[in-house]
Amino acid sequence: MITPRTPQTLASVADHYDELDPFYREIWGDHVHHGLWTTGLEDPAEAVIALIARIAEELALHPGDKICDIGCGYGATAEWLTKSFDVHTTGVTVSSAQMARARLRSDMDGRLRFLQQDWLENGFDGATFDALIAVESSEHMTDKQHFFDEAYRTLRDGGRLAVCAWLAKDDAKPWEERFLLEPICREGRLPSMGTEAEYRSWATQAGFEVRDFFDLSMQVRRTWAICAARVVRMILLDRRYRSYLRDARARHRIFALSLPRIWLAYTTGSMRYGLLVAAKPHASR
Repeated sequence: MITPRTPQTLASVADHYDELDPFYREIWGDHVHHGLWTTGLEDPAEAVIALIARIAEELALHPGDKICDIGCGYGATAEWLTKSFDVHTTGVTVSSAQMARARLRSDMDGRLRFLQQDWLENGFDGATFDALIAVESSEHMTDKQHFFDEAYRTLRDGGRLAVCAWLAKDDAKPWEERFLLEPICREGRLPSMGTEAEYRSWATQAGFEVRDFFDLSMQVRRTWAICAARVVRMILLDRRYRSYLRDARARHRIFALSLPRIWLAYTTGSMRYGLLVAAKPHASR
């Protein structure tokens, strides 16, 4: 597991997303996660939906299911799942800025709601949900074993979990840790970055049966070329971006350095993008 030189806390994660809120929305869009290119012909908006659709397929959602989007961002993914599959979705995030926008999506019949809270200290009863998703949010958890333990506790018997995560490659070389993986964690406010083997182990120790693991690295890495191009364009055209990068008081401007690092980490294979699918066994088994 890769850990940053400077420990990252829940408060630093929330502050990161709150301060960078307008830039995230303009560069990443409302879904705030990677796109999935399967044919290579998708535009960025289609690729983002393709990733959610892939997750939904693995979860085998049914109308009426109760699901939780752990680290829901601006709520766009939770909203798409609710409308596309007629499910009841709860989204949670630690960011005040994200929560303010997510709650605008809440519907009056209660099928879609959002809560600002830490997943590791959530107030959900046991066996509340039929399915859980965590799209690029487990990386921000300070205790990843506890993340999986809470997922197991809050899922009903037979419930399924889908986790999309940034992963360090197994046996990363010292130069990969020093110049790519550790700085990515520090600049992106990740308390740690696990490997595929560690994610499998955490899930198993929590009690899950790991059903599948998919390496989607090659299918998602185009996201970073697109985001980098958007950042360069906005720096050239929008004075706000230039002012922010020059502002010594900006606590999270260093994240701009992670854009080329992440692209290079994917290109060299130092970093991977995985989709882990697991299930909570029935009690009788």
